[in-house]
Amino acid sequence: MKKVISKRKKILRYVVISVLAVVLAFGIFTAIAAYRMSLIPSMTFQKMLNYTTKDNKDAVITVGIIKGASMSYTVYGKSGTILPSKEYTYEIGSATKTFTCSLLCKAISEGRVKLTDSIDRYISLPESNYYPTFGKLVTHTSGYKGYYFNWQMVNNFFHRQKNDFYGISEETLAKQISMHIVRDKEYPFYYSNFGISVVGIALSHIYGKDYTSAMNDFIVSDLSLEHTKIADGSGDLKGYWNWKSDDGYIPAGAITSTIGDMLEYVDLHMTESIPYLALGHQEVAKINATQKQYEKMNIRTDAAGIGWMIDKQNNIIWHNGGTSNFNSYIAFDPKDQVGVVILSNLSPNYRIPATVMGARLMLDLQSKP
Repeated sequence: MKKVISKRKKILRYVVISVLAVVLAFGIFTAIAAYRMSLIPSMTFQKMLNYTTKDNKDAVITVGIIKGASMSYTVYGKSGTILPSKEYTYEIGSATKTFTCSLLCKAISEGRVKLTDSIDRYISLPESNYYPTFGKLVTHTSGYKGYYFNWQMVNNFFHRQKNDFYGISEETLAKQISMHIVRDKEYPFYYSNFGISVVGIALSHIYGKDYTSAMNDFIVSDLSLEHTKIADGSGDLKGYWNWKSDDGYIPAGAITSTIGDMLEYVDLHMTESIPYLALGHQEVAKINATQKQYEKMNIRTDAAGIGWMIDKQNNIIWHNGGTSNFNSYIAFDPKDQVGVVILSNLSPNYRIPATVMGARLMLDLQSKP
């Protein structure tokens, strides 16, 4: 009996020591991470870039700058090494939302739709329920969650499908609209892939064609971008998400593009050379959604336009994006006529994301005469 008790005590002691070791290790990791985060606000853009690409032979980060009528870009690799100029194809993630909303701005200018219209005017949905307006959807104040669970997500997990939204059709999303009823009231800002995807479904009905065709036509015919499209699996980097042609979440994050096209795209918005794009830059809702960790780095989300985030303090209109293996940042100052595009083939959770580096670079450009 004494041997059994002694053995139990040893096991208990081992368990306690193991737990304490894990807690201590986690505490040390958290402290180191917090310390590194505290250093970021004081880092220059170049130091951020060098740290993010340090010893990573696979890193390919392209940084584009617009100053007035001048555009330029630089490609960076391992440890900040400048690589030969080449326009790689990147996933832009949620920056896709600005394209969806640009198409919405076109539809508004053509009198096809209004921001005050509710979505049931364009999507066949059960009567008697309340449905949000386009204005609430594009500012993420509709009451919808970021996404709604679907069993396809479980299937994706077990099949090692990196894109959680793969195989969730437009038809499925339309059913979820009916299942998840919101009220006619003011909701706080809640970033919603689902909400913007609903806008995309409505646009497909408005233009009488599937979203992918409508968007690809818009990109070529209206925006005159040659290397931007709904993802089809092609490209010269690794880790692209897979999509099915009728996937419902395509409007929220499925576009791929190059630095040349994205610089042209940001310039179109900054100069408002296509008049209806200006609609997207006007404040539609005050959201006061600046995250605490971002506020320390002077990255603000004070208001929302049609698909764009608005930093009123720094006069920056911006958006970002991220997928499993890519992250991006696009921004411009319409007054000073400066803009930034950062496209990265690294996860948004890897070291310093494009959003933080891009915002630092934007502030630097604004401070220079």
